[in-house]
Formats: sequence, structure tokens, C-alpha cells
Amino acid sequence: MKIVCVILIVIAVIILLYLLAIKPRMSKKKDRSKFLGVYYAHRGLHDNSTDAPENSINAFRKAMKSGYGIELDVQLTKDGIPVVFHDFTLERMCGKEGKVYEYTYEELKQFTLAESQERIPKLIEVLSLVNGKVPLIIELKVEWMDISVCPVVDEMLRKYQGDYCIESFNPMALSWYRRYHNDVFRGQLADAFVRTGEYKGGLYWMLQNLLLNWMTKPDFVAYNHKNENVLSRRLCRKLYGNPAAAWTIKSQEELEEAKKHFDIMIFDSFVPKMQKKK
Repeated sequence: MKIVCVILIVIAVIILLYLLAIKPRMSKKKDRSKFLGVYYAHRGLHDNSTDAPENSINAFRKAMKSGYGIELDVQLTKDGIPVVFHDFTLERMCGKEGKVYEYTYEELKQFTLAESQERIPKLIEVLSLVNGKVPLIIELKVEWMDISVCPVVDEMLRKYQGDYCIESFNPMALSWYRRYHNDVFRGQLADAFVRTGEYKGGLYWMLQNLLLNWMTKPDFVAYNHKNENVLSRRLCRKLYGNPAAAWTIKSQEELEEAKKHFDIMIFDSFVPKMQKKK
């Protein structure tokens, strides 16, 4: 009988520690309403075979014209300028060797995006274009331990008058914001990394199961909508009332299904039917 009691206590403690580990921000919650009721064009309303490739000024202009919010990616150049570009490497979008941080902005702006004449934009150019007309989801691209993008982008965004939130796969970026600018609405990006076989190891298992939420205290969790049934993701939304963002939805059918499990929709490769902002 004593052994059974000990086992039950151990199980209860493990469950409690697990629930504490995945617990998002619960006190001093930020206003989420400004980010709901609008669909977000992933890297802008883009098509890489046109003059509006991903993360380009034209793609952002098209998204705004259609009334969509915008999801975009930010990283630093060699000379510390925040630019809007997704991949760490330049090969896929520019046909060039090397990584973004290995080039100055003056060097990067010589390259064109995909099949267009569009150039890699500065973040400040995108902010000037949007100017608060639609909400922004800004993904901070943080490779390993280098979080130098955080203070640079934060200084720029403090002057921006529109609605924006930040997100990142790297929990160090969220931890930086928690410490230095806790008022910013922040989201933890994640996926079923280990389950899908894309990545291996304990760190990715922890990220998959949101076990570092205790450290980052996200205001929302952005998860691959195809893996919505991950227990930690569901508990964050249902048990803790944490908003859930779905990435990246690629059809109207996927969108309708995602509405059952998520609150914020990030889409790509199709034009969704609009919904009224709540």
C-alpha cells in the first residue's frame, strides 16, 4: 500500500511540474483582441513566380490592399541593419551563396528576389509602408545563441505606432523580451519536431512540448496546424486560455478545420475568404 501511495505521489508531482513548465503568461495579460478576427498573409500576399515574391514590398502592399494582416521575418545584416528575409541563407530566394549576416545591407540590396526585380527590404521600410494600417506578426530569426536582433528590432518597434507582436522558434528571443520589454505581445513558435522526424534530441523534444514556457511566458503559441493534437499545445489553449496561432494554412479547407483548434490564422498559397474583425 505504501508503495502505491509513493507511486501516486510521484506521478502527481510529475504532472504538476509538467503543467508548471508549459504554463504561459497568466498575470498581466496583454490585449489580444487587436490580433484576432483578421487573417495573416505569410510573408505577405506573395507568389515567387511574380513581381510580388515573399517578404517583398510588393507582397506586403498586396496584403494590405486586400485587408490582411502580415506575417514577416526579420534578421540582421553584417552591419547590424534589420532586414526582412526568411531563410538564413540566400541561395533559395537570391541564388547567391552565404548567409544574410555575412553581407552588409549595401551588398544585399544588389540582389533580387526570386524571379522579380524586388530587393530585400529593410524593416524600417516595411514599417513605413504599413504605418499601422494592418497588424503585424514579426518573427525574429535567431540562429542558435545570437539574440543581437532583439534589442535592435525592439528599439525600432518602440517608435512604431501600429499594432504588432513578435514571435520566434528560439525561446531565447522571447526570454529577452520578457526581461527587457515585457509589455510586448509575444508568441512561441513550435512544431512536432521530433514526432515528424525533422529534428532529433532532447532540446527539440522540449520545444515540441512547450516545456520552456516557464522561462519565456508566451502570450500565444504558434504551432504547425497539421500537428494541432500535441497535448501541450492543446492544454495551453484549453486549460490556460492561451491564444493559439496556426501556421501555415494552405487552403480554404485547411482554414475551416484550423478554426476549430486555433484563434489566429496565418495563410499561404491561396486567398482565403475574408472574415469580419471581432
